[in-house]
Amino acid sequence: MTKTSRSGWLDTGQGRLATIEEGPDGGIPLVLLQRFRGTMDDWDPAFIKTISADRRVIRFDSSGIGRSEGQVPETIAGMAAVAAEVIARLGFEQVDILGWSLGGVVALQLALDAPHLLRRLIVAGSSPGGITDGPQPHPRVPQVMTHSVNDEADFLFLFFPDTETAVVAGKASLARITAQPDIGPLVTAEAFMAQVKAISTWPGVLHRAKELRMPILVANGAHDVMLPAYRSFVLSQQAPDARLVLYPDAGHAFLFQEIDDFAAQIDLFLA
Repeated sequence: MTKTSRSGWLDTGQGRLATIEEGPDGGIPLVLLQRFRGTMDDWDPAFIKTISADRRVIRFDSSGIGRSEGQVPETIAGMAAVAAEVIARLGFEQVDILGWSLGGVVALQLALDAPHLLRRLIVAGSSPGGITDGPQPHPRVPQVMTHSVNDEADFLFLFFPDTETAVVAGKASLARITAQPDIGPLVTAEAFMAQVKAISTWPGVLHRAKELRMPILVANGAHDVMLPAYRSFVLSQQAPDARLVLYPDAGHAFLFQEIDDFAAQIDLFLA
């Protein structure tokens, strides 16, 4: 297999969408769906390097996000439809999906709407929606996550526990992300509002969880202040073929804090 890394553009019904493909050619690719207010440049490059060592990994800016043209859909189903079109236009009959945060929500909807496209599904730091019991998000989350621009302190609060080890790891991850060359545009206020509307009107998937019959890896940090790990537990209990991994001393961005361990879990799961 030939290992490549390339950026490109994909013509879709929403306009041209920006893509990045990394890792060796061949095999079933792993498609990443990013977080709320995130672009394809908001993945930790150390995480991307590790998980693409032996497989093709594809990132893209969805419609109206980052470098891509178009408008952000105001429904989760609309976002899932964009992802389905991207997969089809890339020429793949089936892929593996890793959705982080909002990306996990979109991935779950995609798994219901187009299950033939997914071989295996990884839901990281996310929620199946419709959960009103159990631990709730930290009361500061709505205020911090809606700042016009999030600084390092905001990201450390939202993504990493307030422990010495986690803060050191968090600062290192944020430094790697911001040090990338040619970072694309931030998510606009218009796109932000469309994402908020989509999230607030999403009915969730718990009432249809039994339909999620593909193998699912559910993972989170045990101290996620945004989407408490209890929600990951509930999803793992309701989906027929789901397994759960929780990381101690980690939060919403556990995947950038425990890169080697989570990459090993991904390898084991996708194998």
